[in-house]
Amino acid sequence: MERLEPLDKLERLGKAAQYDMCGSCLNPKGDPLAHRQKGNLGHWIYPAALPDGKHILLMKVLMSNVCENNCLYCVNRSGIDRPVFSFNPQELADLFMKMFYEQLVQGLFLSSAIYKDVRQTMDRMIRTVEILRYIYRFRGFIHLKILPGADLGHMEKAVKLADRVSVNLEAPSSSRLKRIAPEKKYSEELLSRVRFLSKLINQANHGKRWGPKGQTTQFVVGAASEPDTEILALTKNLYDRLDLSRIYFSAFQPAKDTPMDSLKPTPLVREHRLYQVDFLFRRYGFTMEEIGFDDKGLLPLRKDPKMIWAENHPEVFPLEVNTASKELLLRVPGFGPTTVKRLLEVRREHKINCISQLHMMGAVIKNSQGYILLNGSSPGRSRTSQIEIWEPEKVHFGETTTLSPV
Repeated sequence: MERLEPLDKLERLGKAAQYDMCGSCLNPKGDPLAHRQKGNLGHWIYPAALPDGKHILLMKVLMSNVCENNCLYCVNRSGIDRPVFSFNPQELADLFMKMFYEQLVQGLFLSSAIYKDVRQTMDRMIRTVEILRYIYRFRGFIHLKILPGADLGHMEKAVKLADRVSVNLEAPSSSRLKRIAPEKKYSEELLSRVRFLSKLINQANHGKRWGPKGQTTQFVVGAASEPDTEILALTKNLYDRLDLSRIYFSAFQPAKDTPMDSLKPTPLVREHRLYQVDFLFRRYGFTMEEIGFDDKGLLPLRKDPKMIWAENHPEVFPLEVNTASKELLLRVPGFGPTTVKRLLEVRREHKINCISQLHMMGAVIKNSQGYILLNGSSPGRSRTSQIEIWEPEKVHFGETTTLSPV
């Protein structure tokens, strides 16, 4: 193992951590693809969105870059001839606190390749967070990854210590996972850990110590030739049955010198569409049956899935803004949850009479015109004159993949 100064290790292991996308990183405009953009200070500092909507600078780093697993898409997989770097717990904790005191970082995202074995690697990761919590008394945000096959004791400690924990499912089923990570056991090593963490988090949130706990997971999109129907059916299932905080999607990008380096990259816009549907599930109350897919089970890439739903439900529109229910208002293109909340508050006092009022509430007028009425009259252009015009897509509603309950 090559010996380096802590800052040099941080640069190397921070760069290696960029392939783990569960950090909810956003740019100031809230761009859903901005987690692919690093911060200005190095490979290891990212602007991250917290569960409460605030943003912090997150140190994102691996404990080690050497792995015992042979995931076919991963640059850290076993068998690759590369320099090996690893932190010891005290070293990483000291370095993080130094950066924290210098106001360079505010929180930690800690993951790792599996160094020697799962137990030893999880021991080192847990010990790092224990030093931060118990020695340094750090009360800020920590996201701790749970490695495949981690034991119950590690998971119990992780939930006690961290604000967020995550197990990367990577694929929506065992057969899909075999195509990209043949050594991993989907149900035994991954899905079972997600279920157990859900129970632990439910218990921990009743006796909050450092704030509410949460769990996330991530899918590698496109590497296993999976349709969006499979990913999104499982996504909805995880939200509804196991109460996950967030689910992340990482468009597959082939890495040099891996067995999958000759495959075509997954378009980033596919990742973007998955995030849009994820938001429709969590914030708008959409069901799986309301999402439109093409005949291959994929989301159409050229148009917002909410707009597709609106175009395929002419019986709903145009909608009278002054009388429509909250549920229907959330179906209007250009109306988000914040806009609808403000709209409902305003109309308790008086009617909404002009498009400028909706604009002040946050509505995206170019999308909503043609779908709404104000006091019985259309406030603007027809739907066919909108800025975003695409050729008709062949989409199907309600055609979902049947998955085993989770």
